[in-house]
Amino acid sequence: MPPRGTARTGPGSPGGVDVAGLRARAAATLLRNRRGSTTVPTGALYPHQWSWDSAFIAVGLAHVDPGRAFAELAALHEAQWRDGRVPQIVFNPAVPEDAYFPGPASWRPLPPHGPAPGVSTTGLVQPPVHAAAVLAVAERHPGAATDAALRHLYPRLARSHDYLFERRRVASGLVAVVHPWETGLDNSPAWDEPLRAAGAGPVEAVPGLRRDLRHAEAGHRPTDQDYARYLAVVAAYRDRGYADDDLTDLPFCVVDPLFCAVLAWSEHALAGLARRVGADPGRHVERAGELAHQVHARLFDPALGCYAALDARTGRTVPRRTVAGLVPLLLPDLPAGRRSALLATLTGPAFGLGSPGVRGVPSYDLTAPDADPRRYWRGPTWMNTNWLLWTALRDHGEADLARRLAADAVDLVAGAGFREYFHPLTGEGLGADDFSWTAALLLDVLAHGPEEPRW
Repeated sequence: MPPRGTARTGPGSPGGVDVAGLRARAAATLLRNRRGSTTVPTGALYPHQWSWDSAFIAVGLAHVDPGRAFAELAALHEAQWRDGRVPQIVFNPAVPEDAYFPGPASWRPLPPHGPAPGVSTTGLVQPPVHAAAVLAVAERHPGAATDAALRHLYPRLARSHDYLFERRRVASGLVAVVHPWETGLDNSPAWDEPLRAAGAGPVEAVPGLRRDLRHAEAGHRPTDQDYARYLAVVAAYRDRGYADDDLTDLPFCVVDPLFCAVLAWSEHALAGLARRVGADPGRHVERAGELAHQVHARLFDPALGCYAALDARTGRTVPRRTVAGLVPLLLPDLPAGRRSALLATLTGPAFGLGSPGVRGVPSYDLTAPDADPRRYWRGPTWMNTNWLLWTALRDHGEADLARRLAADAVDLVAGAGFREYFHPLTGEGLGADDFSWTAALLLDVLAHGPEEPRW
């Protein structure tokens, strides 16, 4: 791999990076992954529409085609369930059942409170980045077309948040997830202990079912044991009709600091959208404040220097230092000392932002004995969580750290391409290639110009 900052250079390119070339290739990646009104994460490995991917993709499409950005999220919400949930995956009926596992058949039967007839989805959700994405596009492109898009999307976004606040609350007042896939950080070490307690199906059946290993190295992906546990948790939720009564009776029920922080942050964005469409923003502001208060009161772990997940079934904190525990930096009005604690953890040996030899912010504590910088969410650097932290740093006036994180993002892509994730120490590209949210979020980083990042 070329040294940092020297790949794909062009005459006069600041920092030795061909920024115009990166922008063009990012836009081409999004076009290549387009499937009608939606965009797949990448062609072979993920051939359907994913929920939070589409939100991040819309952020990037705002710099290419804002109409497509709104269409992306409108298409996702066409698959919204009657109970308000926005599904983790919307399956493309033109894609063969065996192209992705677990495919549509694994999630049936869908219940009466599911999607419209003929629409095939999973029964899970993902972190609700959507309102924040819609607001970002709207702020960049005011006008009549945007106003019409907001009038269409706002009530759907509000219903999706209502579902989470009303159906996914646990005794603490926090919002829970019922599968690791709902966190987006699928096989994070934070889920190891709750998953072990959940049990597993037969591991022997898993290797013949997996399609991901056709397109990515086994050492980059979750293990067969991980998949056996995932499938057991899916079956338990499916077999009760995806009902959200008595959440802690499910085999997996966890409060994730990233999910809760993103929900509170997006609730603030929803308040901004409400003002634009003439709705009352008050309930959104109130809910955002209440949830943020619970996050700060119940999930911060002083020993870790960041927020930690909570196993809602046992009431015990999961003492793992992951990138999810840094994402509450997105929230405004942090309690005294929290900002400095998070910044110290972010720049310390666990995550190393600004340290020589560390590329971006890894997904897991680099000093942990079980860190694996090449395996999915157990150590690599991901563009989407780095973008959330970059956004948080800018919002909190941490311009130098934001610049460093943006520079790392550009250098990783310049050196390795639009990969799914990256080795945090070598910069090696890992997982799938031509990954949509990597391209989309790089477009957003680049769009903020020389006054913020170094280009």
